[in-house]
Amino acid sequence: MRLHRAAVLIAAWVAACTGAAAQEFQLEDVPAAASVPIAQIKPRTVIFADQRNDKLADPSTGLIPFDDWARSRPVQRRFLSPFPGFVEPALNQQTKLKLSVYQAEARFRLPRPAAALDLSRYTNIALLEQIDPAIKHWTITAADAVPNKDAGAAHNRPPDRRWCEDAKAICAQSRYRFEGKIPQGIQLANKLREETKKPIPDFIEFQSEITLVTQPHLAELPMLTGLDSTVTGALEQNIFWVNQVIQFGKLLAILQQHPTEREAAIATVFILVAVRNDVLNKQREYSNTPMLRNLVPAQLLMGNSSFNSGDSLSAGLPKYARSRIKAIANMMERDGRH
Repeated sequence: MRLHRAAVLIAAWVAACTGAAAQEFQLEDVPAAASVPIAQIKPRTVIFADQRNDKLADPSTGLIPFDDWARSRPVQRRFLSPFPGFVEPALNQQTKLKLSVYQAEARFRLPRPAAALDLSRYTNIALLEQIDPAIKHWTITAADAVPNKDAGAAHNRPPDRRWCEDAKAICAQSRYRFEGKIPQGIQLANKLREETKKPIPDFIEFQSEITLVTQPHLAELPMLTGLDSTVTGALEQNIFWVNQVIQFGKLLAILQQHPTEREAAIATVFILVAVRNDVLNKQREYSNTPMLRNLVPAQLLMGNSSFNSGDSLSAGLPKYARSRIKAIANMMERDGRH
């Protein structure tokens, strides 16, 4: 009887430990991540917010015009643009390339002191593969970075350096082929386009740099998170070239010591994607063509098309941001246990 009881207790303990280890983060949508008191963030819960219902968002797209975003949120513009002084690029002396942005932010608690979590382990291709296996990546050098060599893309390059020259950073070229019905829709759209126009690709290809934020910028990040505690590390991915629709993208993950718990950390993650308005406006004629109505770029980007599917980029930016942040939270929490 005693052996049986001991076996039951051991089995219950193993099941409890296994269940805790296997439990993944859950997302909780809120109006703003910073509006939720730190004490109210539950274990393995991601507090998530994006700007689709923001007063500045265009009701027809859910995106915020870059000028409005930059003017009303100068701190976010400083830290979430490709570089602090970024402005909309000029097409010519009279005209700028107008952009709109999608922004998401999230916050979650980690059961380890912030100083015990090492973000340097994430500056590699393996990080990208774990976040989204559907996107394929390979390393590139500064000589491969398009803004470093193409004058037409130079506006995405910082004025004081070239991409991918930092020895502590890694750079990647990434490729994602659209899933579900989107490739067939693009194929149909290409058949209906004028022969002189360049075909729309059925994939997204982009280049990015992944690096750790260093001092003095590290100490300035509480301005962005709104959390008054020590920043122990920050990881950023700058997407500085994309083959279509998107102008640039940014992921910034910031680790801070929990303000009241010595054995806990708070992670805040920002995702920003800047989209070209000329593409959004040019292809609105799709809405008047029954066969192409589901290919309107703004609807696809925001996950409002019946063509959206899966959890990657084909799902649209809101769902992709959620799945990407959830993957990061699970990865950090799992690594924090070791």
